[in-house]
Amino acid sequence: MNFPKIMGIVNVTPDSFSDGGKYYKKESAVQHALNLIEEGAEYIDIGGESTRPGAAPVDDEEELRRVVPVIKSVKKEKPDTIISIDTTKPFVALGAVGEGAKLINNIAGIKNDEKLLKIASENHVGLIIMHIQGEPRTMQNNPVYNNVVEEIYTDLRNSVNYAGSKGIKNIIADVGIGFGKTLEHNIEILKHIERFYSLNVPLLLGISRKSFIGKLLNIEKPDDRDLPTVMLHSLLLTKKIDIIRVHNVKNLYMLKQLYNKIN
Repeated sequence: MNFPKIMGIVNVTPDSFSDGGKYYKKESAVQHALNLIEEGAEYIDIGGESTRPGAAPVDDEEELRRVVPVIKSVKKEKPDTIISIDTTKPFVALGAVGEGAKLINNIAGIKNDEKLLKIASENHVGLIIMHIQGEPRTMQNNPVYNNVVEEIYTDLRNSVNYAGSKGIKNIIADVGIGFGKTLEHNIEILKHIERFYSLNVPLLLGISRKSFIGKLLNIEKPDDRDLPTVMLHSLLLTKKIDIIRVHNVKNLYMLKQLYNKIN
């Protein structure tokens, strides 16, 4: 089994849960993206709005102002880089695609706007469809499922099929770890990740620095969760995950080197 592709995260926000505005300025965000590419990232996911619970919303113009200069600079320095724009806003997605983004990473799945589907289809770019229960500001208040794995599978299957019917060729599914899920829900999903193989699209997994890791291991600071993040990914290497979205690319690239040596 091939090692998953590595997607590095660049948060151009002042209030990210994981890096707290460290890369809010254009220069630091661009340098961070270039560092992640050098460390082994095959995709760069650039976002201009925090999706942590309780984060303040950002308007379209401000979000676009944050991400476009970063995308342009990264593409100028590393033109072959596959850039993903992490947004739920059609206006932002269209602007990012116009600057060379090849993927739209929509944490709202396809529930929020038909325009995003149209943008992906007409511009021949890929779409990452994530499962979320509720919306980011309140999603962790009281998430409830009767059967978490089957409900998420059904939701993603319907979304994937609908996006395909709109002419989108490159569809990637994300089970949405931590987005409207309790600790127990997240563990149940990871235990049964094989259920999502029959979606018949690539699977992306984002567990990096998530709060469920902190709760499991009593680690309060998000960046102190890098080691258990790579440990958990190593335990999941027997599963068919196509893309792993992480903050610490260097750790995952070392895991990749070791994995390739013994397989």
